[in-house]
This record gives sequence, C-alpha cells and structure tokens, in this order.
Amino acid sequence: QVQLVESGGGLVQAGGSLRLSCAASGRTFSSRFMGWFRQAPGKEREFVAAINWGGTSTYYADSVKGRFTASRDSGKNTGYLQMNSLKPEDTAVYYCAVRQRPVYTTVVITTAFEYDYWGQGTQVTVSS
Repeated sequence: QVQLVESGGGLVQAGGSLRLSCAASGRTFSSRFMGWFRQAPGKEREFVAAINWGGTSTYYADSVKGRFTASRDSGKNTGYLQMNSLKPEDTAVYYCAVRQRPVYTTVVITTAFEYDYWGQGTQVTVSS
C-alpha cells in the first residue's frame, strides 16, 4: 500500500503561482510514475502532468505546458507541481497519483484509471 498526502492548494489571483506537494509513504519502492490530475465541478478528471519515479522524464497536458513543472525529491519521497501564470480555468481539485505497474506506453501515463493509488485532493482556486 502507498499513502499520498497532498498540500499546497489555496486561493490565488490570476497570474499568480502555487506549489503543490505530494508526500508518499508506505511501499513506494516499486513505484514507476507520479501523476497529477485535476477535476473541476461538473467535469471529468483530466491529466495535468506526470514524472517518472527517478525524476528524469516529465509529461504535460498541452493546457499547462510551459506554465507547470513537475518534480520529485527522492530523499523526501515527495513530488511537487509548481504552477505559474495561473488562469481561472486552472481552478479545480488537484490530485496526485502513483502507478506501480509497468508502463509500456505514454497513453498509460495520462489515463487516470491506470494509476494505483490516489491522494485526497487539494483545492486550487484562481480568481480573475
């Protein structure tokens, strides 16, 4: 089992920045990827970003590319999502997730149901 605890959400004005954290604990040694997803009211959960467990490869949704950066601190077993130039349309509950099963295609990385463990979510609200 893997436990994920997120923090760092909040209210920010458009153009501002936030950094989300996702602290992982438990049996994390066989983890392959940490993903970030978000879900706005009335919408499906959507892929935001992902990073491999070694921190050497990152993937981003087109809507956040150039503004968001995913990273990992292996010593702290924590992942981060740095969000800059925030827009009102970024408002959502943000979730981190971990996949431990092998990854054979990038489609898996961007698909929510392909992840094995989820955090509780943290609210991000961007005001205009």
